[in-house]
Amino acid sequence: MRSIRTHRSRRLLPLASGAAAAAALALTVTACGPTDPAAGDKPASPSAAASSTGAADGGSGSDSGSGLAKDLADKLKKRGVDLDKWKDGEWKNWDQSTWLREAEDFVNPVIDGLWDTQRMQSAKSPDPTVETQATAGGSDPVPRPVTAQREKTPYHRFAAPVGKIFFDSPQGSMVCSGTIVKDPRHPGKSNLVWTAGHCVHAGKKGGWYRNITFVPAFNDLGKSPAALRNAQQHEVYPYGQYWADWVVTSGEWLRNGGTNQAWPYDYAVLHVRPQQGRKSLEETVGVALPVDFSAPAPSTAGTVGAWGYPAAPPYNGMIMHKCLTRSSAYTTYPATPAMYRIGCTMTGGSSGGGWFRVQRNGVTALVSNTSIGPAGRNGWLAGPQLGRGAKAAHEMISKKFG
Repeated sequence: MRSIRTHRSRRLLPLASGAAAAAALALTVTACGPTDPAAGDKPASPSAAASSTGAADGGSGSDSGSGLAKDLADKLKKRGVDLDKWKDGEWKNWDQSTWLREAEDFVNPVIDGLWDTQRMQSAKSPDPTVETQATAGGSDPVPRPVTAQREKTPYHRFAAPVGKIFFDSPQGSMVCSGTIVKDPRHPGKSNLVWTAGHCVHAGKKGGWYRNITFVPAFNDLGKSPAALRNAQQHEVYPYGQYWADWVVTSGEWLRNGGTNQAWPYDYAVLHVRPQQGRKSLEETVGVALPVDFSAPAPSTAGTVGAWGYPAAPPYNGMIMHKCLTRSSAYTTYPATPAMYRIGCTMTGGSSGGGWFRVQRNGVTALVSNTSIGPAGRNGWLAGPQLGRGAKAAHEMISKKFG
């Protein structure tokens, strides 16, 4: 979550019933997801039929058990990147003159073993302060803070589509949150993850982040950082790791990300591949959520729920939390769409986490993602409306792998 300064209002919004909202916004049914009864109801591990390097092919659509697909190696070479040097540490070179930033420049070769448990725990929240104030007349009153609640464990039973995103930036190893969403061209077999644009690209200040991987139901049993150091692998990443082999974000974010006019377009869609195995993300986890690109305006959307892994104090990034309350409108720049805003105490690290709403047909759908919050305090979150641009991004990445 990015921080944003604004003026506080004394008016308060009414809150929805937490119990009723939680009952309606069920992300997974009690017994959802593939399990191994003999292993004490832990999620079944993905197949290890393919090597970790062969599982990600940079978008060619073919798997190879003998190594990285040739098209990705060629793609890296065209951009002046030697694959061996990259894996040996050249990825740590953040020279602005060579930092890949255009939409077609995304590359993310798998580095086997990079994201071990220790490195995951050391990753921080990308949480800089952005100075601005709400556009006059474009925002509803500041909502009352809603205390984020811990999600029930094990996460694979109650919120399996939610997970953590890990990536590297010039500032070091970073974390965000993400959600498994449906792919219209691969029903039941989606490999798509929804998150925030600022979790994948530095916007106006730089280019694509690196070593981007998604871990669904991270820290499945909700263990403390101390206990997690000695946890079993299936307790840390119960469904394995999924490296992004392609990412789409908005043109507004690529051009102006980090400025006031870009926050309403702070969204991204990842296509991922398992570091091990061949099964799709949706098949492995057992669930993916639809995206609603025609949800009501923020002031009339009613109750929404935000899920994520807040990492900035007072949270530690290891525990999944959620907030459920009424939505209101927040505007950061003239002539840009109003953003959804809710009262919520989640902090940085929850960025990219999904916002969900029950549709008229009773199905829970993703309607936004965490983008920004107030600097110096943790009382509310805001996320973009997902309209035509977001739908086009979703369609684009679905077609690429269709």
